[in-house]
Amino acid sequence: MGNILDRVGLKIRIIREEQGLSQQELGELASLHRAYIGQIERGEKNIGLKNLEKIAKALGVEARWLLDVP
Repeated sequence: MGNILDRVGLKIRIIREEQGLSQQELGELASLHRAYIGQIERGEKNIGLKNLEKIAKALGVEARWLLDVP
């Protein structure tokens, strides 16, 4: 099933793609660099809570939903 970084990153990518956003656009909405968004989505970065909250707000979801992984 993968580790939590992979699962959270996948959730972020799925929501971003459903909303038709590029990594660049999500990064701009969240005030984060596009490369950082990509690293999160690939499970390469251990995302901090503040940045998780920024991404959640940019996607219009609650941060807790991004952590609700099986």
